[in-house]
Amino acid sequence: MAKYLVIVESPAKAKTIKRYLGSNYTVKASMGHVIDLPKSQMGVDVEHDYEPKYITIRGKGPVLKELKTAAKKAQKIYLAADPDREGEAIAWHLAKALGVDESTECRVVFNEITKDAIKDSFKRPRKINYDLVDAQQARRILDRLVGYSMSPLLWKKIKKGLSAGRVQSVAVKMIIDREQEINAFLPEEYWTIKLELDANGEKLEANFYGIDGKKRELHSEEEVNEVLAKLSQSFTVDSVTKKERRRNPALPFTTSSLQQEAARKLNFRAKKTMMIAQQLYEGIELGKEGTVGLITYMRTDSTRTSETANVEAHGFIENAYGKEYIAVEKRKEKKAANSQDAHEAVRPTSTMRDPQLVKSYLSRDQFRLYKLIWERFVASQMAPAILDTVKVDLLSNDVMFRANGSTVKFAGFMKVYIEDTDDEAVTDVKDGLLPPLDDGEVLQQETIEPKQHFTQPPPRYTEARLVRSMEELGIGRPSTYAPTLDTIQKRGYVTLEEKKFLPTELGELVIDMISDYFQEFITVQFTADMEALLDAIEKGDMQWTEVVDPIYKSFAKRLTRAEAEIEKIEIKDEPAGEDCEVCGHAMVIKMGRYGKFMACSNFPECRNTKPIQVEIGVKCPTCGTGEIVERRSKKGRLFYGCSNYPECEFVSWDKPVEEPCPVCSSMMVQKKIKNGVKVECTSCGHHETRIDQEQEEE
Repeated sequence: MAKYLVIVESPAKAKTIKRYLGSNYTVKASMGHVIDLPKSQMGVDVEHDYEPKYITIRGKGPVLKELKTAAKKAQKIYLAADPDREGEAIAWHLAKALGVDESTECRVVFNEITKDAIKDSFKRPRKINYDLVDAQQARRILDRLVGYSMSPLLWKKIKKGLSAGRVQSVAVKMIIDREQEINAFLPEEYWTIKLELDANGEKLEANFYGIDGKKRELHSEEEVNEVLAKLSQSFTVDSVTKKERRRNPALPFTTSSLQQEAARKLNFRAKKTMMIAQQLYEGIELGKEGTVGLITYMRTDSTRTSETANVEAHGFIENAYGKEYIAVEKRKEKKAANSQDAHEAVRPTSTMRDPQLVKSYLSRDQFRLYKLIWERFVASQMAPAILDTVKVDLLSNDVMFRANGSTVKFAGFMKVYIEDTDDEAVTDVKDGLLPPLDDGEVLQQETIEPKQHFTQPPPRYTEARLVRSMEELGIGRPSTYAPTLDTIQKRGYVTLEEKKFLPTELGELVIDMISDYFQEFITVQFTADMEALLDAIEKGDMQWTEVVDPIYKSFAKRLTRAEAEIEKIEIKDEPAGEDCEVCGHAMVIKMGRYGKFMACSNFPECRNTKPIQVEIGVKCPTCGTGEIVERRSKKGRLFYGCSNYPECEFVSWDKPVEEPCPVCSSMMVQKKIKNGVKVECTSCGHHETRIDQEQEEE
């Protein structure tokens, strides 16, 4: 019979850990939290120091019963939940429920599920960290007090089923504020002038820089014509400047940067990234090697990595690429606002597990994410790339044009990985080599092309951009980014169209009401300050009730005023201008989770509903009479169908375009690609790439 009982959160994690502990250990899974605040009531006694009322979560009774049975047979119980606030709270709740002596060293934590890490953690168990527990409890209780007080107000004043949260409301407000910036934006005209020269039989491209050695921007066609009037056919090479530039690799992944890069490179939603990362962390079956945790803990805001991992990576790099590719200088770690630095960065548990070696054991998405994490970490331990850059200034009657070029002298980390940006892939190493030129050399103009542009509004938030902004502003924690993005979409406060967030009318209504009476609670500053206070509790610098009490008392006063002063918002149904085809009553326009839709005014007797059809100006290629309209799937995803549905069943996930294929005259559809769109024929495969103006100007 096993002497020791180890409790973790998930069966996958239990299976992996069991391999390393031997026959003296029984490993069970709690399946996450087993105890929490009740869903049916507030569960917090505000009159008695905010005492929480914890109960067994519905459905977790059998799990808890099984754990209690196993606990009675064990000589010692180890609580091995995740190494963060939530994990510490789970351990504390389990200790209470199972009668574990909390004065004993019953808690084990590890940042990676490997043999060495597991064995080492069981050699050094510790007591439950009540500062961590209190920080989690303060967050949970504050969120409950705000959420369970605000939601009934929203139900009474707007509509049932709504909710508000400390972090989610700020995220929605950021999206709304960005939309208002876009709507208020006034584009400004500007011009560029592109020049092509003959450089001893080679083509040299340069762009207008300025006049009399000073940089100048061109704002009108008149200014462009003034510049063109000064030019002759000949240009003199004024200076050739050659420099060597070092480019450093990106630091290893934090939770935030992993979600951002997975969105850019793999097209993963934040929720999907975290789900797959959890699988890689908890363990993957690798044939004879058994179940192995492939990455370190994925909820972290640190870029720090262990010296052991770094040394192993250096050995791999030397063997694979040569000693000159190993980083000589240690990079400075990057810390976000209010970062805790409790765990290492997200990295592979062993650099020696090359992605190709484990590919056959992984799903396609697991492989792609593991490869991304592995390459990012290995590259972070490699030498900087060295680029030879050349800058050439050309003069014609004091008008200066400039040409830039760069070539890779030493690839360094770029042998393995190059980071993307939110807007477009890094391209500074693709400029190419310029023709050899000398000062004073005279070149002849071949073509000159002025081009008009207009400034673009700030871009809408993508998931990656919103996560980055939340991290930079100190809003939320690594564990909350993905759930927050998921919640605001489920509530119908925002929609995701072409990978960009748009606020819904419902979201704007809710935030307007909250802003009028709870302005302080949905500011970026308040939310960031709140995270700092939770950190202070975690460090033992504050009592949790000292944080909760003043915040709730201020909130309660505003709540009382709001309940008294806010009048119920009547969301009036608009006439749709057509009759119900089922019962003949008038159809009306209602507001739902994904925006407006049509419903029968004879509800509930008649429950007929239909989507509002937004035409895109393209005739249906199947029936020839219907219009292509926007529709939404049950999960809210945008697709395109025929207005004659169900008589015509044409559907397309890609947006059809008006012009037919120039090769076979079939329908063309628009597909998003990096920095543009690809228009592709659905029949013959003919395709064209077009610039996306919004991305071009970002």
